[in-house]
Amino acid sequence: MSTTSAVVDIHAHVFPTGLPDLSGDSMDPRWPRLVTEPESGRIMCGQRTFRQVRPALWDVAARLAELDAGGVGRQLVSPVPVALVYWAQPGPALDFARHLNDGIAQQVAESRGRLVGLGAVPLQDVDAAIAELTRIVTELNLAGAEIGTVIEGRELDDPELRPFFAAAERLDAILFVHPMDGGTGVVRRSSWLYDFAVGMLTDTAIAAGSLVFGGVLEDHPNLRIVLAHGCGSYAWVYPRLRLGAQTAGADDPNLFDDLTRKLWVDALVFDPTHLPLLVHRFGADHVMVGTDHPFVPGQLTAVPGVVRTAAARGSIDSDTAAGILSRNANLLLHKS
Repeated sequence: MSTTSAVVDIHAHVFPTGLPDLSGDSMDPRWPRLVTEPESGRIMCGQRTFRQVRPALWDVAARLAELDAGGVGRQLVSPVPVALVYWAQPGPALDFARHLNDGIAQQVAESRGRLVGLGAVPLQDVDAAIAELTRIVTELNLAGAEIGTVIEGRELDDPELRPFFAAAERLDAILFVHPMDGGTGVVRRSSWLYDFAVGMLTDTAIAAGSLVFGGVLEDHPNLRIVLAHGCGSYAWVYPRLRLGAQTAGADDPNLFDDLTRKLWVDALVFDPTHLPLLVHRFGADHVMVGTDHPFVPGQLTAVPGVVRTAAARGSIDSDTAAGILSRNANLLLHKS
């Protein structure tokens, strides 16, 4: 399969085997670990099953077989978000991240060019995060890191995080922003349904607002930042954010249009009628396929199907669709 013309998926997750189980040392049940069986597995947090998972999460051959069946040529893989252990003490968090990143690099090496990897960094200690991001890019040859929408109560425009963004810009590292804790606690109504459907999207929109309206992208214009799930609800709430900033005295509200179009987003929005707004808001060259593989069933084919349906209906043109399916992601990944 040609990796230059087939679909490129920029939102997928991995959990390597062999990571240390730190829950026994600290007695903290939040440390994630992977329990595998021949045909299934479980991500455990302490004694609690966090998620039932398939072999594609840790087995490269199983993943590549699913990519082949789905017509996906290349995939950008990142840690399962529960592995972003910002709540932990910096020392154990760094140790866990290093093992995780080594495991992801091994999977990438085994993939024969089909996988591109993102690692994890302990952002509760910015200096340690910068050092690990440097190792990720310069030693492990990964493309960057996945980070959360919020870092233990610190929004992404927190001044303490600014040196990390400067380092990412300097390293030309991709940063993939993913909601934390399944959207828990973001909206007033708490249940899995509302956390999943509203909380995660709101969480992502707040993170995007921090980057655009909080000065991060203005100060670091060459950052490559991708936001999951179509950037959440940001595309819809952006005009109100822009008006609010203008009302509050922003010198040039048009600047926020330009900064918003620096963001990259996936097309994991489940509805072809949503794609034209993503293209309008972020630019035809900054929308890409993202599937959440291997967690959301069927999306390796469903998301490209949404893109093709939008093109067939005339809501996006064929060249825009071709860009979303592969060309834009290859540009992001510096792949020909």
